[in-house]
Amino acid sequence: MSSDRDLTAPRPVASGGTTDQLRRNNLSSILTLVHREGALSRAEITRRTGLNRSTVGACVADLSALGLVSESMPESGARAGRPSPIVQASSSVVTIAVNPEVDAIHIGVVSLGGHVLRRIRLDADAVLSVADVVTRASAAIAGLVSGYESSQHVVGIGVAVPGQVRLSDGQVREATHMDWVEEPLAEMLQQRTGFRTWAANAAILGMRAESVFGAGRGIDDLVYFIGGASGVGGGAVTGGQWVTGAAGYAGEFGHTFVRSHGTVCHCGARGCLEAEVTQQRLLEAVGLASTEAERLEERLGSSTDTAVRAVVSEDVELLGIAVRNAINVFNPSVVVLGGYLDALYRSRREQDDGWDLSRAAIRSARESVRIESAALGVDQLMIGAGELAFAELLADPARWS
Repeated sequence: MSSDRDLTAPRPVASGGTTDQLRRNNLSSILTLVHREGALSRAEITRRTGLNRSTVGACVADLSALGLVSESMPESGARAGRPSPIVQASSSVVTIAVNPEVDAIHIGVVSLGGHVLRRIRLDADAVLSVADVVTRASAAIAGLVSGYESSQHVVGIGVAVPGQVRLSDGQVREATHMDWVEEPLAEMLQQRTGFRTWAANAAILGMRAESVFGAGRGIDDLVYFIGGASGVGGGAVTGGQWVTGAAGYAGEFGHTFVRSHGTVCHCGARGCLEAEVTQQRLLEAVGLASTEAERLEERLGSSTDTAVRAVVSEDVELLGIAVRNAINVFNPSVVVLGGYLDALYRSRREQDDGWDLSRAAIRSARESVRIESAALGVDQLMIGAGELAFAELLADPARWS
């Protein structure tokens, strides 16, 4: 289980010193580059890493021998000279992503390069205990990998938990919507499946995925909000660094205070964003079941029902309070919205194209901020959980066997 505080960034290998240490650093740099950027020519890798051609060639050969990358020749073109081979991350190296929610368990297979290859949803009629999640998820994982044993290699399992997770050992400290307190979910799942397992807060992992592959790519200062069946989460990146807090509990935007004398939240306080603006209320407003949440944006945007519009107007105003606070505190250049919060915001914009979610923030802070939709859609938590499990491999590919 992970003991790293920076969640999913590649763990640094000792620099300087020996030739072996330098080689390991170079392998990490090249594998991380093609994992995040996609297929690149050897010439482009040489340019981006600053390594010489022979070093890149040797490292790519090593990574290929390890089964972590593959090479192919580019299609013939008009350019003169010897073509540079194309290097891409191997799709046969995968992680298992698990995301338990109050109404279902989502499980997927994620390959190097951040691609979700397969995914399933296990519906739950009631909130599941940790033991139930482990039992059902482990059986589903066995089914997902069955038949692929000779063609795919599982690095491990990443779990996106809708609650607070201790980074040192993956212990779930509390997941209030799930009624979990001090649960060793990662350890239990690892023992049951035999795969190494890491766990972290779901929203932080979603933010990580969007930062690496999605709407936050290349952004050094951003704030991220995501809403799902288990509430609202989020996170922040400032100066290119993920804000995790002392033990990994930072970014709980769902518990931003938005209404005086409001609804009692699962955390015990009143008026929290996730208690006031819920996916269930929005689904009920447009007549959708929880299994149809992916249709929420379409239904909200197309509805002419005054009652639905009133719900949207009220909820988006409360969301605006939380976004205003985040902009004032973190001064981001981008605010990324995911899940039903994005559906809510986009439906409000369809009603009034000039409406601005950040309009109540301090003028100097809001004048350069952009509100963006999460680019990875329903895959963001799967990809984020995959990044968690890939982190050690990316940091030191030489250990892979």
